[in-house]
Amino acid sequence: MKKSKKAKRLKRVALIGAGYWGKNLLRNLYELKVLHSVCETNNAVIKERKKTFSNLFYTNSYNDILTNKEIEAVVLATPAAAHYEMAKKALLAGKDVFVEKPLSLKIEEAEQLAELAEKNKRILMVGHILQYHPAITKLKQLIKKGKLGKIQYIYSNRLNIGKLRTEENILWSFAPHDISVILMLLEEEPVKISGFGGKYITEGVFDTTLTTLEFKNGVKGHIFVSWLHPYKEQKLIVVGSKAMAVFDDMSKEKLFIYPHKINYLEGKIPVAQKAEYYCVPIESKEPLREEMKHFVACINKRKQPKTNGAEGIRVLKILATVEKQLNLSSASASYSDKEYFAHPSSYIDEGAEIGAGTFIWHFSHILKGSKIGKNCRIGQNVVIGPNVSVGRGCKIQNNVSIYEGVTLEEEVFCGPSCVFTNVFNPRSRIPRMKELKETLVRKGASIGANATIVCGNDLGKYCFVGAGAVVTKDVPDYALVYGNPAQIKGWMCECGVKLEFKHNTAICRSCGKKYRKEKGRNVIKKV
Repeated sequence: MKKSKKAKRLKRVALIGAGYWGKNLLRNLYELKVLHSVCETNNAVIKERKKTFSNLFYTNSYNDILTNKEIEAVVLATPAAAHYEMAKKALLAGKDVFVEKPLSLKIEEAEQLAELAEKNKRILMVGHILQYHPAITKLKQLIKKGKLGKIQYIYSNRLNIGKLRTEENILWSFAPHDISVILMLLEEEPVKISGFGGKYITEGVFDTTLTTLEFKNGVKGHIFVSWLHPYKEQKLIVVGSKAMAVFDDMSKEKLFIYPHKINYLEGKIPVAQKAEYYCVPIESKEPLREEMKHFVACINKRKQPKTNGAEGIRVLKILATVEKQLNLSSASASYSDKEYFAHPSSYIDEGAEIGAGTFIWHFSHILKGSKIGKNCRIGQNVVIGPNVSVGRGCKIQNNVSIYEGVTLEEEVFCGPSCVFTNVFNPRSRIPRMKELKETLVRKGASIGANATIVCGNDLGKYCFVGAGAVVTKDVPDYALVYGNPAQIKGWMCECGVKLEFKHNTAICRSCGKKYRKEKGRNVIKKV
């Protein structure tokens, strides 16, 4: 009876991709006796795999896998760019899914996969293999037991000279492993993330990156990854107040403890007290085998994996943040003599003033006499000026023109293709630049895409102009207006959430700010 029950619990798994890394997954799934089929587009690879694993079903068609009712789960070992579409199709086909890291190259796609798995009651697991390494499991136990004391610093080096990729950079290729482990060991998410790197081999592809993380509990760390290193190195170091731990995946013993301590002479002068290191015995298990066993167990027991979709999304968010900083720092590198960044295709007239930290993107033109505040974001194909003032922290999206007579105070948002006029009754043959009617947009106001602001009107602070609206008169503070002509349709909090008033009072459901409406007037005030 026991044999029959065990056989019934075995699930049929298909491997998608049997090449560079897929061959290792193939071996482990085969030895676990759960592998049903292999999908591989390269016939030469199939021919090679058949030499050792001849009794499997091989196909070039992913659709063969998706439509086969005997197959209950897929393991994806495909290029990262294909992860989202292939995982989505498998989930929609009712299959459980294991995806090699990263879960996707876009956060929104990863979130869709996690939602789809939950909706369809499917298992979604991400291949963050280090979480299944016996040495990392042991390290986690030592930290939990307080053997290292208070964790102060954690860092990793993942370096190699070998396969260079062009479909993804070194950050997305190497760093997910260490980000995943650090989040798991600390059981926290970072409050501050930064990164920088270098491109040396392939244009536009980072070969080395250094990511720094800061956590609320005071722990800091870094992750250094490179595929331009003279030898292979995979180390993770955890520095504690009582001892230091070293995970060296290239060493036979794997995990070492250095019980160094810091003593203070006369209570002031720090002196390192070194001690002999010792090896921590760990179980001799292949991490990939443990990872696949965990996947199969989650399928059988219908339980969430350690590295599920939510865990994969946390890692992606850090990768995306670092990627953004890498691109910004790379783009502005040639502008180190300025405190702002302007894309080479943009044009800034002599005499225009640009604040520190401002970014000006493709094909934009800042005309003479204009003043742009600090930390603004100016999109593509934007024209500002002449003699226009833009306050600190404004965001001006693509295809917006802000002409003389228009003033933006601080933190104004201008949606794509919104329009400002500065002459009320223009004629081509009659010059009227001396008849400009001024428009003032006050602090924190937002203007939706394709809205038109007729000149001579003021937009109140933190007001919200809906997409496509035509503003023909002053807009009060905090007012929500839309339509043609724009009419007041409600009121908005400073944080951008619509307010619901009861007895002339509203409390924002998002940030908790309180507002009061003046009786008989279209006026509200924050209290």
